[in-house]
Parts: sequence; structure tokens; C-alpha cells
Amino acid sequence: MKQDTHHDESLQAPQHTRRAALRMAAVASAMLLTTQIAWAQNNASSLVIKGKDGWLFAGWGSLTQVDTAGIDRSVQLVGRVNQLLKERHIALLLVMLPDKVHFYADKLPDGTKVSPAVEQRYALIQDKLQRAGVRTFDDFAVLKKVSASGADVFYRTDQHWTLDAADATAQGTADAIRQIQPQLSGSTGTGTPLGALSKERRYGDLAEIFLTPEEKKQVGREVYTVRRQAEGQGLLDDAPAPVHVTGHSMVQPYFGYPQKLSNLLDRPVSLNWKPGNIGPWVMLLEYLESSSFKQTRPQVLVWQMFEPSFNQGPDAAGLWDNAAVMPVDTWTQRVTRALGSATP
Repeated sequence: MKQDTHHDESLQAPQHTRRAALRMAAVASAMLLTTQIAWAQNNASSLVIKGKDGWLFAGWGSLTQVDTAGIDRSVQLVGRVNQLLKERHIALLLVMLPDKVHFYADKLPDGTKVSPAVEQRYALIQDKLQRAGVRTFDDFAVLKKVSASGADVFYRTDQHWTLDAADATAQGTADAIRQIQPQLSGSTGTGTPLGALSKERRYGDLAEIFLTPEEKKQVGREVYTVRRQAEGQGLLDDAPAPVHVTGHSMVQPYFGYPQKLSNLLDRPVSLNWKPGNIGPWVMLLEYLESSSFKQTRPQVLVWQMFEPSFNQGPDAAGLWDNAAVMPVDTWTQRVTRALGSATP
């Protein structure tokens, strides 16, 4: 797994190694919290939902209303990207991650309910994407199987998923990629070897950002299961990556998704990501405008997005970081220009 970018910096040259990436991942949560705390302080109306048994949920995103018009606008933008990439012989796979509340609605506070429309929101988005010709897969169904097995899908006091959920989604992604592109370029034996599992105890990001010291003590720390870097993993860094992942902090190496995907495909996987408040639109732009993309175009581009915020486009002031907000026309022009300059 290649890391093309630090999670809180602009896309860097492809010389960043997997070894450096996973050293970065060891401190990623602390760095992420610093960024998110600053964001939370500038968005005081976005609060955590304090549920039962110490469960916490993000307070942004409606539990009752579905912004169908916003979803349609986003589908149109994604469809445009899909067509441009197709013309450049690059396959797009959109990985839509479902909302935490779908799996733990019983942990919401008394009187707080998820409406039937929101319960069907993920299926609605998937249907619209497929009708637009955008390749995707049902990660909701994938993660429901994880939940049915008795494993947690999300951490109790964190907005992020568990290793079990990340691994299952990586498997779903790998299966979809094989259908799209049965023959990936490169050599066997170049995938990321998986290191041993380790556990660490800390507060989840929602607790760290939104709770008072006394409230944090009440909900307590959680045990996170993470993978250590395998011995000799950095030796594979120079192999070109036929698959690139762009997204937010769910796909950062700390939670294990890109390493598992690379291992399953037995090919290098490159990555660029930033915290969720940056937004998926700018993350895609950073990759398409990078020297890394210009030098080595992938066969498959995996674009990770998040169900609760999918209706918010590039111009969603107040949701994305101010520097990430731009008019839709500007975003579209930059994408078109970046892909227009790519050699077929």
C-alpha cells in the first residue's frame, strides 16, 4: 500500500513510502483530532448525540429528512467524472460507506428515531448511482453481515469503523475490482503483507472532541485493534500501483483498509486522504491534479464517499472546511482540465 499524501497536507510526490505511511498512521488519530477539534470549534452547532450505554453519534446529518435534490446533484457530478475517466480508460469504483446510525439505532437516546426515509437513504443513493452507470457495490449489506457475526462495525465513541468492517469492505472492493478489471497490471507478490494485530486503549474521536473531561470519564476509553507494519513491507514501495484510493479518514492506514485491499489484490494500492471535513470533492481534485496521477494513471480509481454527506456538493459552505469549498462549475472545470491533460 502506497501513501501518496500525508492526511493533512497536499498531495506529495509518489516517493513517499509505505513504511513512512504506516509510521504516520501510528500517530494519525492524534493529528486527526487536532484538525477536527479546530473544525468543531468553528461549527458550534454540530454536536455529538449522546446515546445509551456510552454510545456517541455525530450530530451532523439529518435522522429524519432526505435531501433527494442534493443526492441527484451529486450523482450527476459523479456520473460526469465516471464518463471522463472512462474516456481515459480508467475505471471508477465508488465505495459508499453507510451511516453509523443504521447499525446502532437502538443506542440512540430515547425519543430520537431514524425515519423510514433515512433508513432507505443508502438504498436510494445506490439505486441512483447504478442508474447513472456508476459502478459501486452494496457495502451496507457487507457490513450487515459483519454485524450479524457479532462483531462491531463502528467504535462506540468514534465516528470511524472497526478493523472487521474495514477488512470486509476491502474484500467487497477487491471483488468489485476483479469484475471491473480482471487483469491488473504488475506482478504477483507485490501486494502489502499484513502485519500482526495489536491493541491500544484510547478515547474515540467523538468523545475527545465533544465531551467534557467528566463526560469522557463516564463513557470511558475503547480498545482499538490495529495492524502493525509487516517486516519487510517497505521493500515493495517502488512497484507501480494499478489501483488508487481517494477518500477521507475511514480509509487511512490506521484502520487497515488500504493494506487489506492491497493484500487481497496482490498488487500495490496508492492512497490519498484527509479528514472528513475536507470533503470528497477536493480529495479527488488533489489526486487528479497531482504529478502522481499525471505520471502513472491507475487502471481503477476507488473513490470513497459517505452516505450522510453525499447530498453535499463541492459548494457546501458550512460543512466542508472553508478552503475546500468552491462553486460547482469551478470544481467541474478543474476536474475536466485535469483529466483533459491526461494522456489516454
